[in-house]
Amino acid sequence: MFNIFHQSPLSKNLQRLFFLRSIAIVVQCILFVFVYSAIEIEVPWTEMTIVVVILSLLNFFTWVRLHHTFPVSNLEFFAQLLIDIFALTALLYLSGGSTNPFISLYLLPLTIAAAILPWRYTWAIAGITITCYTILLFEYIPLPHDHSDDHSAHLMEFNLHISGMWLTFVLSTILIAWFVVKMSSSIRDRDKDLAQAREQALRNEQIIALGTLAAGAAHELGTPLSTMAVIAGELQREFPQNEEFQNNIQILRNQITHCKQTLTQLLANAGQARVEDGNSQPVDYFLKQILTKWQLIRPSTKFNYLSDGVQPVPRIMNTQLLSQSILNLLNNAADASTNEVKIKSHWDQQMLNLEIHDDGEGLTKEAMQRAGEAFFTSKAPGQGFGIGLFLANANIERFGGSVRLFNHPEGGACIHVSLPLIS
Repeated sequence: MFNIFHQSPLSKNLQRLFFLRSIAIVVQCILFVFVYSAIEIEVPWTEMTIVVVILSLLNFFTWVRLHHTFPVSNLEFFAQLLIDIFALTALLYLSGGSTNPFISLYLLPLTIAAAILPWRYTWAIAGITITCYTILLFEYIPLPHDHSDDHSAHLMEFNLHISGMWLTFVLSTILIAWFVVKMSSSIRDRDKDLAQAREQALRNEQIIALGTLAAGAAHELGTPLSTMAVIAGELQREFPQNEEFQNNIQILRNQITHCKQTLTQLLANAGQARVEDGNSQPVDYFLKQILTKWQLIRPSTKFNYLSDGVQPVPRIMNTQLLSQSILNLLNNAADASTNEVKIKSHWDQQMLNLEIHDDGEGLTKEAMQRAGEAFFTSKAPGQGFGIGLFLANANIERFGGSVRLFNHPEGGACIHVSLPLIS
């Protein structure tokens, strides 16, 4: 079998043409045997057999060519169609020319050319088939006829001609319908790939724009965060006896410190975050680190974490982008949750599956459709910018994973993350 994945459309169509030609060769052989044994019509069997053998050899070379990866050009596909036209012309010349009911098979290569090739090749095929048909009006080896006055013999010849016309119509209809259906499927696949490429390009542009804005925001936020840190320190020293106040101020200072560290890391790594910059870690340790950091960021959020997987624990390539993406998903769940976030992880040797389930109101129909779009958020104004899930989804897909968002049967929304592991 041929590997049809990642082939150009013309390569796939040449493969289909190979199958069509193989079918035609088999049908020709069956007809030769039937006519020779049952009807006993005298035609140049040797010459016709040579034509079919040559066509079979050329089809074998086409099969060999299909196993090479270099793309098929329009000119090559045009030449392949010419092989079929000239083989058909030779067979028709040897078997009655324009009087042969199979003469309408000239429409097959013309239909294929019109569906696939540029207009200049299609018109060339049209001109060649018209020329061949015109020549066969005058130059051909006639089929033998019964010149007697036997009415039944003439009737049999007429019935054979009608049967041949019917068979030609049936074969042409089936082959054209099959080829056009496959062509339509190829066109739909191509349009789908183009749409995905355009969507990916747009998303990359949005990510670049967000990165530029983030770098500018990091510079601007440095001074306010430093001012907040100084004031928080002074407030903590002014009220040393108030224990509740001290705890709140300490939480505030921890948050400010985390923000400053994040901005420093953002500026240090801007434009340099790549998959190869990460390090491999056991997947359970990787998740524990993220949850510890998340607990520091969201100390008031309650969560329940369950994990299981194969032993020994496989490893995952950890990077700042991947960790931040999962943190974004956890923060979204914390924002939506009213009581507790349930987190489950399961891994085998190939994949990590992570489920983050909040107990909020769940997703609206619009949120289900637009979740993951840049700057779309279902949160109240001022509580979100609509970029967390967008960036998380983009980064996780970049690492070969996937993100799926849905309403959980028990209520609330659930995010399912799949990530490849290092075997």
